[in-house]
Amino acid sequence: MMAPPRSAFGAPPRGGVASGPAKPVPRRLLGLVLCTLAAAAHADDAVLRVEASEPRAYGYQVGDHLQRHVVVQVPRGWTLDEASLPKPGGRGLALELREVRVERSGGELRLALDYQVFLAPAAPRTVEMAPQRLRFDTGSRIEEALIDAWPVTIAPLVQAEAPTRRGLGEMQPDRAPLLVDSAAPRARLEAYAIAAALLLAGLALAYLGPPWNAARKRPFAVALRRLRSLPAQPDAQRWKEACVTLHEALNRSAGEVLFERGLADFLQRRPGFAPLRDDLLRFLHTSSAQFFGGAPREPDDGRWLLALARKCRDAERGLA
Repeated sequence: MMAPPRSAFGAPPRGGVASGPAKPVPRRLLGLVLCTLAAAAHADDAVLRVEASEPRAYGYQVGDHLQRHVVVQVPRGWTLDEASLPKPGGRGLALELREVRVERSGGELRLALDYQVFLAPAAPRTVEMAPQRLRFDTGSRIEEALIDAWPVTIAPLVQAEAPTRRGLGEMQPDRAPLLVDSAAPRARLEAYAIAAALLLAGLALAYLGPPWNAARKRPFAVALRRLRSLPAQPDAQRWKEACVTLHEALNRSAGEVLFERGLADFLQRRPGFAPLRDDLLRFLHTSSAQFFGGAPREPDDGRWLLALARKCRDAERGLA
């Protein structure tokens, strides 16, 4: 007897009729189907994953910096749209993005966002970091990764109302100024002052001493110093000495022995004495009568003679 026919998988065909051996599935077609199914499964699994390391949400004041770190897991073959990256700026806002640092490592995109607080509220206030959207090109469509907003609480620099406790009120007592040791500068100033005084004294002696000394040695200046103690009514001897003293000054000033007849020439040579013509004429007449005629004296002639000596002193200085 012959054995019944078997199928390609070793089982006899049903229905009792053999249809011949079945053709095997080609291996290339089977591999292509498997690769397609794997690619489809991988495409379904290709999603963006965003992980954010957020700063604390409180305890900031104006001028403080805070950092936000974001890690995005990017599937293979996806490219980032650079225009979607956050850009520094935002003047006038409570939080200003000052710096953006980007690092790429394999399939990871790392962002470091540095913010600075520019708000100084009168009371604690909560603001938000603005959300960010990153766009990626998959080749067939555009995908976005959302970085959510994050709250930040900003505190005032000082309390709205200062407490009334002693030492913490609005008005504080004035502090004593810091004392600076001024001994060295003061010593230098004193030395400079002494040096300046010595220089001024030297200049005064050089420029004022000779004229002043010459003025003191002029004839009528010497005569006036000698006659300062002359009484109003001197005795005969004192009166005679006073007349001699003034006459000597007049002779020295004229450069010769001066009498009444030579007075006009003297006044012409020394016009500064012209206003004293009558007084000088009286003195010459009195002196001549005293020495040669013994004329009687007048009351208070000592005071008059002293006044004439002073007028002559001023005239020789040019002050008359």
